[in-house]
Amino acid sequence: MEFTSGNAQNKFKGMSDIEKLTKETVTEETPKGTETFYVSVNSGSNRNDGSQTSPIKDLQKAIDLAPEGAVICVAEGNYLGYLDQGWVKVNKYLSIVGGYSDDFSQRDPVKFRTTMRPGVAQKTTSGNQGVMDIRVVGKRDGVVLIDGIIFDRGQISLYLAPLHDDERAAAPEGCETGRIVNVDESPAVAVMQPAGMKSAFQLISGEAEGNITIRNCLFLNGYHFAIQMACKGGHFNVNNNVFVANRMAACEVRGGLAQPNTCSIAFHDNTVLFTWCRTKHMEDMGYGFRYMTGIDADVYNNIIGCSNYGALDRSYVDADKAKETKRVTSAWNNLFFGNRNGDLVMPSGGGGWTFVLAKNFEDVDQLVKYENNREMNETEVNVISEKIDAPYLKGFIGITGTETSSFNPNSSLNQFRNALGMNMQGTETVRVSMYGNRYPYEKTFELFGAVDGYGAQMIK
Repeated sequence: MEFTSGNAQNKFKGMSDIEKLTKETVTEETPKGTETFYVSVNSGSNRNDGSQTSPIKDLQKAIDLAPEGAVICVAEGNYLGYLDQGWVKVNKYLSIVGGYSDDFSQRDPVKFRTTMRPGVAQKTTSGNQGVMDIRVVGKRDGVVLIDGIIFDRGQISLYLAPLHDDERAAAPEGCETGRIVNVDESPAVAVMQPAGMKSAFQLISGEAEGNITIRNCLFLNGYHFAIQMACKGGHFNVNNNVFVANRMAACEVRGGLAQPNTCSIAFHDNTVLFTWCRTKHMEDMGYGFRYMTGIDADVYNNIIGCSNYGALDRSYVDADKAKETKRVTSAWNNLFFGNRNGDLVMPSGGGGWTFVLAKNFEDVDQLVKYENNREMNETEVNVISEKIDAPYLKGFIGITGTETSSFNPNSSLNQFRNALGMNMQGTETVRVSMYGNRYPYEKTFELFGAVDGYGAQMIK
C-alpha cells in the first residue's frame, strides 16, 4: 500500500510565481540516498551495522550514524529516541521513511505503524522538546524527507478524567478523556488522567534550510502545534497528512530570512480536523494553517474542518509593509466544514478580525489564487462524518460555555490589599463543555481517503 496526494497533477496550475519557487523541489518519490540504513525497535540492536538483515534498534542512533543524504527505513513499532527519552533530533540532511514490516519486505504505513508516541514513562526526560526536532541549515539544495510516521502526544499530555456528569471535566458522553489541561492551570477537579504532564512542546519543531518534505504522516493530540518550524531559505512541502485534535495550529511555518520570496511552503492534500484554541476561553489560535510572516504559501486540495477558531489564518503580517506586499499567498480548491468563526481569518484594520467564508475568497486581495474553495456539500459531510469519531464530533458541534465572576470588596484579602494601596481582586470562572479532549487513536486512520480527491488519500 502506498500513500499519494489526491490531486498531484494540479500542484501549481495557474500559480506561476510559486511554481518558479517550488516546482523543482516537490516530488513523491523516495530519494535513492547515499546509503540506506534499517531500523527496527522490535528486532534490532544498536550494536548492529544497520543493514537490512542487521537493523539498528534506535532511530536516533541511526540518524547519528548515517551520512548526509542517507535514507533510513523504519519498521513498525514505537520509537522514543536515545534511551527512550521521548524525542528525536534530526540534524543533517537525510530521509526517514516509516511503515515497513519488521523484515522490510513490505511497506504499508497503516498496517505496519511506525509511531512516535511518548507516554508517562517519558515525563521526566522529554522536557520542552518537539517529539521530532529538525534543525539543518547550510544547503539550499539539501533534502529532508519525513514520510509515513505517526506522531501522537495523547499518552503523555494531562487531561481531566472523563467525568461525564461533572461539568468541570468538560467530557462529552463517549469521549475517552475530559478536556486537556493547560500549562498554567490548576483545575478544581481532583481526579485526573493518571500521571500525565503539562508541557508546551510540538510534534515537529525546529528550523531548516533546503527542500523539506513532510508527507503521509499522522499528527494527533499535539499540545502545542503539530508542525511549528522556521524556513531559513528554500521550500517546505507538507502534503497527504492527517492532523487531528492539535492545539494552536496544525501547521505553522514562518520565514526565517530578511529577504522576501526566499522561503515558500506548499500545504496541500491534507485532512485537518479539530484544531483547538490557545485556552478554553477560545479567544485566539485554533487554526488549520497559518500564513506566517516572511513566507510564500500555496494552500490547496485540503479538507479543513471543525477548527476551534478558523480554518486559515492570514492575519499575521510583517512589520515591514513593503516586504508584506511582496509575499505570494494562495488558497484554492479547498473543502471546509464546521469551522467555528470562518474559513479565513483576516485583520479588520480596526484591531479586530474579519472572518471570511470560502465563497468570498475571491475578494481577498492577499490571495493570488483563490478559485474553487467551498463548503462541503451534504453528501461529503455525511461521508466524512461516518469516518470521524461520533462522540467527539457531537461534542464539538454542541460546545457550550459559561463565564462567571465574583468580587467581594469586603473580603479580608481585599481589605488588606486596599490598605496597602493595591488593586482589589475578584475571581473568574470559565467552563466549557469540551476543549482539547484526546481523540481516539484507532479512529484517525479511517480519515485517509475519507473524501475522494480532497485531503489525504490512501491507495493500494
